[in-house]
Amino acid sequence: MASVGQLTILGLEIWEATHRELDLGLLGLAEFVPTALLSPLTGSLADRFDRRLVSTLGILASAAVSFGLWIYVATSATALWPIFLLVSLFGAARAFLAPAVRALPVDLSPRAVIERVVALSSVTWQVGSILGPVVAAFIYLLNPAAPYLLSGVLLLISAIALFFVPSSSVSRLETVPGVRAALADALDGLRFIRRTPVLFGAISLDLFAVLFGGVVALLPAIADQRLGVGAVGLGWLRAASGIGAAVVSLSLAARPLRRHVGVVLLSTVAVFGLGTLVLGVTRSYVVAFGALLVLSGSDAVSVFVRSAIVPLATPENMRGRVLATENVFIGASNELGAFESGVAGSLFGLVGAIMIGGFGTLVVVGLWAVLFPALRKIDRFDELDPLGT
Repeated sequence: MASVGQLTILGLEIWEATHRELDLGLLGLAEFVPTALLSPLTGSLADRFDRRLVSTLGILASAAVSFGLWIYVATSATALWPIFLLVSLFGAARAFLAPAVRALPVDLSPRAVIERVVALSSVTWQVGSILGPVVAAFIYLLNPAAPYLLSGVLLLISAIALFFVPSSSVSRLETVPGVRAALADALDGLRFIRRTPVLFGAISLDLFAVLFGGVVALLPAIADQRLGVGAVGLGWLRAASGIGAAVVSLSLAARPLRRHVGVVLLSTVAVFGLGTLVLGVTRSYVVAFGALLVLSGSDAVSVFVRSAIVPLATPENMRGRVLATENVFIGASNELGAFESGVAGSLFGLVGAIMIGGFGTLVVVGLWAVLFPALRKIDRFDELDPLGT
């Protein structure tokens, strides 16, 4: 709720200040660069130390950034570079948080229920994705700085909640001093992914598909130029992504996917591309809202499949490093996807950028179905093992 609500208002503020799609893309780039630089090293930390502690420190750092944004916006300052700087610090905090906090549910779950736990974990994220933009948009109308204060408070609450999470008993790497050892550990996750076709295919599919289809970053421009709505309308559009994903995630929690995992993954990413094309051509708010429901619902399935594949095919004492490397790919797909959409929007116009993204996603699905047959042929999750077969 804190992060998605904050990101929605940041995009709105940037758009209202410049009305340039490129600046919306630069917002994503500012968050991605520190995540990409730090994630390989922070994954090693998640494998060496208590993941609750690493997660808590990452959340507290994120809260500090939110309070910094609150203070800056409250001064009615107009320069954008401090916002980009603070967003970069938020990306750095996320680099510490993501690999540790994403490994915790799998660490604590019996293998027989991991699929349900992954789905329920996704539901909690999607509920926040629904509430965050809507609440932040209404609060923004009252006070433009207040959404950042709310995000900081919510992050503090989540840090406190982590104290109630039990400690996991996973085996950890022994701490070896020296920069060379740290770099070697950081590269282990990348090497493991590269030599495991199922992991490499699933993660890279997300990277390139969402890289082309990252139109959510353009929602402030879509809401203004194509649909003619303001902050509240934008908040509901952003919430539509959470609504569609939450409904699908609840369905997966009640009835987890059991068969044809690989085919379902590729098919839902294709639906994501088709939904992007619909969003690009419509001027109807209702149709756009429906397209975002479809987009997010299909994305929820692909996220669920990938979130189950990655930990199940990874040894527990490598999960931090593998998830950190995956976090770079995810960050690349989301934040670099936002940057790509912003650049494409400045070059080809808003509609052109969206259409290029939709068609690009469909091309990626076709190529990955051919290049990664091991991914396409996955039938059940229990076929996966930490040896990468």
